[in-house]
Amino acid sequence: MSKPLKVLVPDAHLRDLDVERGVTGALIDYQVFDETDAAAIPDDAWASCDAILVWHRMKITRDVVSRLARCRMIVRVGVGFDNVDTAACRERGIPVSNVPNYGTTEVADHAIAMMLFLARGLGSYEARLKADPARGFVAENVPVVRRLRGGTFGAIGMGRIGTAIARRAAAHDMHVVYHDPHLPEGHELGVGYERVDSLDALLARADVVSLHVPLSDETRFMIGDAQFQAMKPNAIFINIARGKLVDVDAVYRALRAGHLAAAGLDVLPSEPPVPLPPLLDAWRNDEPWLAGRLVVTPHAAFYSEAGYLDMRTFSAQMLVDYLVHGRLRNNVNPGWRDAVPASHR
Repeated sequence: MSKPLKVLVPDAHLRDLDVERGVTGALIDYQVFDETDAAAIPDDAWASCDAILVWHRMKITRDVVSRLARCRMIVRVGVGFDNVDTAACRERGIPVSNVPNYGTTEVADHAIAMMLFLARGLGSYEARLKADPARGFVAENVPVVRRLRGGTFGAIGMGRIGTAIARRAAAHDMHVVYHDPHLPEGHELGVGYERVDSLDALLARADVVSLHVPLSDETRFMIGDAQFQAMKPNAIFINIARGKLVDVDAVYRALRAGHLAAAGLDVLPSEPPVPLPPLLDAWRNDEPWLAGRLVVTPHAAFYSEAGYLDMRTFSAQMLVDYLVHGRLRNNVNPGWRDAVPASHR
């Protein structure tokens, strides 16, 4: 039997890797670290690995890529791959793959749960009853609470997750509109939702705005003061995609001014959010003006035990499929083959 392949896991959440080893068996020998700084990983580990299995806490920068003497593949354990310099990998002939086929239902459920939590006043009702079960046993005078049926749900991005969220919004009898300039003409005929030509057109119409696009140079901080001002007054805003898509200080200003009714944030520009931005400081201190108008979760929309198992299983399967069988799946840096010598293809 040939020697096992070396796969470096620089930022493992779980050091045991029982799931991954159950898939790959003796084919792969994992080098496991729990680091966030590439400098904490020995140079030899980077140079000698045949592949990398990276989570979201380690940045695979151009400098890191330059140290990869043998690496044939990088698998991002998750969907987003903004922590990997895909251009540098392309130039070195290293394919990068992600795991798009896990967690879609969890993320979609989480977004709708945030919408319902805010639109039905669950946080306010719970706080009232906890404070005084007798006098708090009233339904009226709660911020945000409104009927969803007949309202307009605006989806920014209509990929897998956007489509799953839109289906759930439609099931609540909402009219769905979406904006996605990267999808071909006629896509709206397949999904059955109304497509609008501009972001501003969507913002002006939607009672609930939900964001689900990848983070890139094009989308970084795409939602700020101007976009919140363009929104329909008294709208609800949901972000379960990437924190750096949104200026969180602009969320604070829009809520403080009363133009934005409420917001649900699963992701933040800095994670964990230390030091706290003004919005989270006000939320944590239970400032009265914000009560019942903000829900925040710790980048958890993707998570369930079943989803976590899928993510880890599919990541390990992709290693075997490519390194052993030559079958590349879910590639996110096309053009990498152009940098590979013909004798190595």
